Amino acid sequence: MKGTSFAILFAALVAILIASQSMYVVNETQRAVVLRFGEIVDADVKPGLHFKIPIVNEVKKFDARIQTMDSRPQRYLTLEKKAVIVDSYVKWRIESVAKFYQATSGDVFVANRVLSSRVDTGLRNQFGERTMHEVVSGQRDQLMTELRDKLDKVAQSELGIKIIDIRVKRIDLPPDVSESVYQRMRTEREREAREHRSKGLELAEGIRADADRQRVVIEADAQRDAEMIRGDGDAKAAAIYSKVYKQDPKFYDFYRSLQAYRDSFEGNKDLFVIQPDGEFFKYLNNSNGKKETVK
Repeated sequence: MKGTSFAILFAALVAILIASQSMYVVNETQRAVVLRFGEIVDADVKPGLHFKIPIVNEVKKFDARIQTMDSRPQRYLTLEKKAVIVDSYVKWRIESVAKFYQATSGDVFVANRVLSSRVDTGLRNQFGERTMHEVVSGQRDQLMTELRDKLDKVAQSELGIKIIDIRVKRIDLPPDVSESVYQRMRTEREREAREHRSKGLELAEGIRADADRQRVVIEADAQRDAEMIRGDGDAKAAAIYSKVYKQDPKFYDFYRSLQAYRDSFEGNKDLFVIQPDGEFFKYLNNSNGKKETVK
């Protein structure tokens, strides 16, 4: 009885062991190949529960999700032989499981190493066909698209992987070139500043000259108007004096003489050499009440 129970238990253990060695599960994020003595017998095992022959068959599973290969910054030359430091990355996933296993033995690091070499060669060729301006801004998207399409064909044929995207994270100038570029930029900005200042000075001179011209014109017009007003006033004054003179010639002569005395004796440093009995002092000589001698 005991021997029978032991046999049944042993048979159950063997059955469980065989079943565990015969069944395997492939997750949704995985792809697998089945090998028979190292030879591929099932090239693309889909996700789910599967069976195999223990010992004879071997299952290799691979991550089917998108992988990222972040390359180290590399130095490339543009069409003008200017050096740039390029930092890039590649997005890829397994397209043909059998080909991927045959090319890399299922090692992702091997795939990244081969892919990195292909990307480096492609970037070197693409940058060598374009100028600095084109690779920085002008044709950057076109460069990435062309490189992705070319590299995708090579990667699928050689490695069984599909290139999803290739992107350049940043483009820098080497330290030995940056200083000369910054100096050239500084010189260019200083030149532009001098041009703006010279244009400003030229504009200021024009405004100043126009203001001076307007000032001269305004002063000339004002002087002309003043002369016209002064002349008109003098004409009116002369007319008034003439009218007064006609009304009382003696009083007008006396008034004019008084104005002449006031203007002549106003300063204390003036010296006159004149005869005291002349016509100029006729009213002063008659100030004592003597009758004027009529000549």
